Amino acid sequence: MGSWLGVPFGVLAVALAGATSVSAHDGQAWTPFDPQSGGTINIGQPYDRSFARQWEANPPKGFPTLAPENLAAMSAAIKRYAEIVVRGGWATLPETPQQPGDSGSSVERLRQRLAASGDLKGDDYGFSSGYDAAVERAVKRFQASNGLTPTGLVDKRTIAALNVPAAVRLNQLKTNFDRLRELARGVPKKYVVVNIPAAQIEAVENDRVVSRHAGVVGKIDRQTPILKSAVHELNFNPVWHLPPTVITKDLVPKGREMQTKGQDVLAKYGIEAFNGEGKKLDSTKINWSSAAANGLTFRQQPGPENPLGFVKINFHNNYSVYMHDSPSQTLFGRNFRAASSGCVRVSGIESLAAWLIKDQGWSEEKVKAMRKSGERLDVRLKKPVPLFFAYITAWATEDGVIQFRRDIYAKDGVGAVASTY
Repeated sequence: MGSWLGVPFGVLAVALAGATSVSAHDGQAWTPFDPQSGGTINIGQPYDRSFARQWEANPPKGFPTLAPENLAAMSAAIKRYAEIVVRGGWATLPETPQQPGDSGSSVERLRQRLAASGDLKGDDYGFSSGYDAAVERAVKRFQASNGLTPTGLVDKRTIAALNVPAAVRLNQLKTNFDRLRELARGVPKKYVVVNIPAAQIEAVENDRVVSRHAGVVGKIDRQTPILKSAVHELNFNPVWHLPPTVITKDLVPKGREMQTKGQDVLAKYGIEAFNGEGKKLDSTKINWSSAAANGLTFRQQPGPENPLGFVKINFHNNYSVYMHDSPSQTLFGRNFRAASSGCVRVSGIESLAAWLIKDQGWSEEKVKAMRKSGERLDVRLKKPVPLFFAYITAWATEDGVIQFRRDIYAKDGVGAVASTY
């Protein structure tokens, strides 16, 4: 159930989905260091963002977020952060971007902040007083564990994340410990989990992440719901039945706007309309200013402009949401990916789809062939795969790494400070 942001009919996407709210979180243009090559480019010139896009769209596997083993690691993290809070936490950093080669009081405060959270190790701390290679590694370590692209550059988002108080992080760890304890109780051998704040999807089997995918989740005003279900069906090259939210909040207002200009929104975007008896309507005869327009049924046939892409993953729920492919991959390469109408778009969905039905003779190559063929096909899973839509903003893994993500829907009860970067 995409919000149409970023799909091929881009004019409507921008108009309806508020693209500016996403692009505001895009990479900073001032950065003079290319994290991919390790080289330096001219000060003030935009760096090549291909590294950031690649990192965001292809997250590393790591440990399963819902692993029962993480409970002990989270307990240790809570104890560690409680000690940090008792010591007074850490000081707020100035909103001044920093980069390798910098020096001065701002860098010293950055070093102190990174040391307080353990990102800058003790031996490295005393090696230098400037923004050296050790500080750059520490910044990357912090960024990666806080859901930011590890560029090694302290930009505005990184500063905002660094400035989340230790007491807030401690409260998040405690809140999420309870969430994780509930979810990890009796976790199955094979399952899929969508971590909404991380905008990531994990396919887990035998306590191992088989694949991890970047996702796009619901916008703040159209939130992806927390739920438990099971994947029972895949639709290849599906017809898109526009959900009520998209009809009332997107299509009808856009139809009304275009009708005043003598334009036909359905003809422009290849959408069909049907009345209550299932009769196809003449799009030019629809009165978009009438309340009756909200009660019509709309659908779009499979094709390159269909927002569902080539595969839709179904599971029973009361929210009319599902997971699906996307004809546009651009959002997967962004750091802030709360941009849908509640459904979850999945990057690299071919491998996830193949894994879900591998016991029924499907390979990734066969799944990719369905994309090329455009054939309509529904595949029911002989054994449904458990699915969790979870809201986990803080967790720790058995290697001792403590992870934090934005509290995008403000469910942690810690205010806006943990959601504004």
